Amino acid sequence: MGRPTSFSERYPPQVIFLLFDALAVFTGGWLAYALRFDTWAIVEERYSWAILVGGLLQLWLFPNCGLYRSWRGHLWTVLATRLIGIYLLWCVSIMIVMFVFQLFDFSRLWFFGWVALATSFSLLLRWGAYPFVKRLRTQGKNRRSVLLIGDAASCRNAYYSLRRDPGQGFYITRVLIVDYRLRKRLRKYTGVVENYNSSKRVHVEEQEVWICLPLSRGHEAQEIINSLDTVTANIRLLPNMSDLRLINHSTDNIAGMHLINVSCSPMTGWSRFKKRCLDIILSFIILIMILPILCVVAIGVKLSSPGPIFYRQERVSWNGRPFWMLKFRSMPIDSELGGVQWGNAKSKKVTRFGAFIRRTSLDELPQFINVLKGDMSIVGPRPERTVFVQQFQHEIPGYMQKHLVKAGITGWAQINGWRGDTSLEKRVEFDLWYIDHWSVWLDLRIVLLTIFKGFMNKNAY
Repeated sequence: MGRPTSFSERYPPQVIFLLFDALAVFTGGWLAYALRFDTWAIVEERYSWAILVGGLLQLWLFPNCGLYRSWRGHLWTVLATRLIGIYLLWCVSIMIVMFVFQLFDFSRLWFFGWVALATSFSLLLRWGAYPFVKRLRTQGKNRRSVLLIGDAASCRNAYYSLRRDPGQGFYITRVLIVDYRLRKRLRKYTGVVENYNSSKRVHVEEQEVWICLPLSRGHEAQEIINSLDTVTANIRLLPNMSDLRLINHSTDNIAGMHLINVSCSPMTGWSRFKKRCLDIILSFIILIMILPILCVVAIGVKLSSPGPIFYRQERVSWNGRPFWMLKFRSMPIDSELGGVQWGNAKSKKVTRFGAFIRRTSLDELPQFINVLKGDMSIVGPRPERTVFVQQFQHEIPGYMQKHLVKAGITGWAQINGWRGDTSLEKRVEFDLWYIDHWSVWLDLRIVLLTIFKGFMNKNAY
C-alpha cells in the first residue's frame, strides 16, 4: 500500500501556528495600548519598537523552546501548559532586555496587558484548532499508518488504545506477531495479522513502526530494530509495562542515556518550590486564623486531665525520614505504658475532651507548625509511626512509595473517607493515585474539600 500524503505534510501546521502566534503578539501589544491610552493609533514610538522587539523575540524563542512540535498524541492540557510556560519565559526575557538597556519608561498596565492578551489569543487559537484537528482525524483524515511488531498481548493493548481514541491520529494497518501460537487470538481484533520472520527483512510502507514487547524481552526488540535499519519510517519502542506499578512515570535523557522513570517523586525542581510556597503561605494564614481556637483547645486539654498540652509522636515522612509530629493530647499520659498498637481507635482510652477533639479533628491543628518547619505538607499521605512503617512495608505492596512526597495533614484518601480503622490497602491506593496526579490545583481542591467534609467524619476517632 502506498504511503499517503497527509494534510500536515502539504500544509505544515508549525509554520501556520508560528505566524498566528506572531500575529497574537503584535495584535496583543496594539490592543493593550488602545485599552490603556484610549486611542487606536500608537502615537509614542517607543511602544511600536517594544512590540517589534517582542515579536522578533517570539519568532526566535518559541520554535527553540519546542512549542511547534507535533500535537499528535498529546492532550490539550499538556499543550496549554507548555504554551503558558513559554509565554512566561518570553515575558521574563523582555523584562531582562528592558533592564539591560535601561528601558523603564513603559506603562506596567500596558506591558502585562500585552502579555495577557497575546497569551489568551494563542490559547484561543489552539482551543479552537485542537478539537477541529481531532475531528478530522476521527473522520480518517490527517492520520499516520502504523505497523505493529510484537507479542499478541502487547499489540492487542496498543490496538485497543488507538481504537478508543482515533483522534490521536494513528491507525494500524498491519500486525506482525512474534509468538506464532498466539497469532489466532489477535485476528478477531485487528485486520492484517502475519507472523514475524526474523530471518527476512520487513517490508515497510507504513509511516510508523511500533515495537510492542515486554521489558523482559529487550533482546528481541533490539533484533527487530536491527532488522529495520533500511526503513525510513518512524520507529518507536512501546514497552509493555502494564504489570508494573507506575508513579509519576516519564522518560529522561541523562548523560546520553535514555531512562524510563517508573516510580519517581514529583517533588523536584519547580514543582517542589511551588508546593513549599503553597505550604508556607497557607499554613501561616491558617495559623493566624485559628489562633483563638488553638488557645481554647489548649486550655481544654490542660483542664481535662493532668499532663502536657501537646503530644509528640515519631512519624515517617518524605524519603522515609522520621520526624516528631505534634498533636493536642487526647489520651491520659499513662495510656501507652503497655505498648502501642495500630488501629482499634475506638478501644483506646481517651479523655472526654480528647474524644471531642478527635471527632472534630481539632487535635490535628498543631501540625500546621510541622508544616511551617518543613516536616510535613498540608496535603499528602498521612504519616505513620516508624514501628508500623517497618511492619507494613513488608505486608502491603507499594506502601513505601507513599513516602515519595511529604506526609500531609489531609490527603486524597482522607477526603474520600479512608481514615481511622478503614482498609490500609485502600488508603495506600488513594495515596499513590494522589502522588501520580499531583498538581497545585489538586492540592487546593483537597484543601477545600477538607473544609467541607474532612474534619467531621464517621471514621475519625
